[in-house]
Amino acid sequence: MSTRVRVKNVFTFFQLNQRQKSVVVLVIVSLLLTSVVLSGLFLSSERIASHLELRNLAPSFAHPFGTDWLGRDMLTRTFKGLTLSIAVGLIAATASVMIAFVLGVLAATMGRVVDGIISWLVDLFLSVPHLVILILIAFATGGGVKGVIIGLALTHWPSLTRVIRAEVMQIRSAEYVEISKRLGKSRWFIARKHLLPHIIPQLFVGLFLLFPHAILHEAAITFLGMGLSPHQPAIGIILSESMRYLSTGMWWLAVFPGLSLLIIVRSFDILGERLRMLLNPHEAHK
Repeated sequence: MSTRVRVKNVFTFFQLNQRQKSVVVLVIVSLLLTSVVLSGLFLSSERIASHLELRNLAPSFAHPFGTDWLGRDMLTRTFKGLTLSIAVGLIAATASVMIAFVLGVLAATMGRVVDGIISWLVDLFLSVPHLVILILIAFATGGGVKGVIIGLALTHWPSLTRVIRAEVMQIRSAEYVEISKRLGKSRWFIARKHLLPHIIPQLFVGLFLLFPHAILHEAAITFLGMGLSPHQPAIGIILSESMRYLSTGMWWLAVFPGLSLLIIVRSFDILGERLRMLLNPHEAHK
């Protein structure tokens, strides 16, 4: 009977429309990400202290991700590293979204000169690989958490700026906005009633879509030694340190943290895509 119920539940999921599937996926992914963050916050720091009698242990029930050359529990290090990456990504992506919002609105409303300058800046940043600018900014600002956040915030706004600019220009030429102008409504009224309700969903979607890029780039420059401090349990630090021990057969030092990072990045990617689908009126009714 239980098998029939499970099979029925599976068929019921595939019979849902796109909106209902998106809600189910959003709930599952949100629970996964929440559990990772809570685990990273509440797991005891004692498990990442040095215990030389437990060093180089393969994965087991006591240590599912094994231990490293200092006897530190890799499961705890991985979860705390993911939590740190999510926190850095959240702050950096939020700052980048705010930059994109301001520049996008200015480009669409302040005339051709301002639009040309901002468009030139967007093209300039898009023409150079993110990692190159990110490394330069992080190095110039002293590295560490502050340098990484500033670097991520200043390199991930161009694409979203273009989206915001196009959205604002489309709304400005809409018929209902022209009617509001003819009725004598103020710019503040038009911005509050017509502009923001269309822009805010784009900002939320942009925030979740920038998350995976910010997390991956943070891990990349930390792996190269120009990001977070080696004393912090960052995923980039864990992967960088594990490279020295792969040839000795300690594969778990890189495999589990690397897979966990990919799962988290993919989860945020799915979250952004499903959120965009829910907020898209054409996709929401399928």
